[in-house]
Amino acid sequence: MKIISVAGHKKSGKTSLVERLVRELEKRGRTGTIKHLPDHEFNPQGTDTRRHMEAGASVVVGVTPSGIATFTPRATLENALDELANSGIDYAVVEGFKDSRLPKIALGDLELHGIVKNISGDPASLTDTEISDLINIIEQQPEYHTLDSLIYSVKHNPFIKETGAIGSFTGIVRQKTGDIKTESLEFESHEKIAGDRMHLIENDLKNKEGVQEVRIHHKTGWIGPGQDIVYIVVATSHRQQLFPALSDAIERVKSEVPIWKKEHTTSGKFWVHEHP
Repeated sequence: MKIISVAGHKKSGKTSLVERLVRELEKRGRTGTIKHLPDHEFNPQGTDTRRHMEAGASVVVGVTPSGIATFTPRATLENALDELANSGIDYAVVEGFKDSRLPKIALGDLELHGIVKNISGDPASLTDTEISDLINIIEQQPEYHTLDSLIYSVKHNPFIKETGAIGSFTGIVRQKTGDIKTESLEFESHEKIAGDRMHLIENDLKNKEGVQEVRIHHKTGWIGPGQDIVYIVVATSHRQQLFPALSDAIERVKSEVPIWKKEHTTSGKFWVHEHP
């Protein structure tokens, strides 16, 4: 999933720009949006759905004639992005969240983290060529994946009719090794080289008999204890072909993809390749 945020002051034309981006992106793939509503309440006191939550329900779903609303106490931008990714969305347009670390199209003279394009005039006056340029910027953004989003993409490919097994591997941050506790891991990579190497592994494994699809996604940056690091999804004709291919993928990612790991532990911090 490619993500872009549209940020600006109130009445700066954010929603109008989001509308135009969505119309263009929908021509390329499934598009979802997230709107920051810090002053709104969709699930106010006294409603039945609020009473369900106050009774202790972890998730409450309201079904209406026009759609479904899901209420959860996990009210974070990351949770919302995960929801879109899990639904198989190809493009996510986020309106607001100026303080996030997302790549941003900024309306007006703003100094924010992650700005990829500043627009000084009225966004409603942007030409089709200028909108096309913004779409190209969105296409250049890194992919955002969850395990469910990878499985979704595998299940919605035409070859699924000949698939008998789908298996996955999720690598997570181990919180404790002996007496040493891990506070976080930090991953760095040369994005293009690492991406090309993972695609090579995917294609090599897909040439094996019965292996129909392999999808690999490795996160970079800071990752906390218990959080996900890498996802691998393999689809095969028969279950007997699944586990060897999945094992090969895991080992090849470990040995061949140039991603460097720095451990931050209670006994110090170090790059793993420099520390026996």
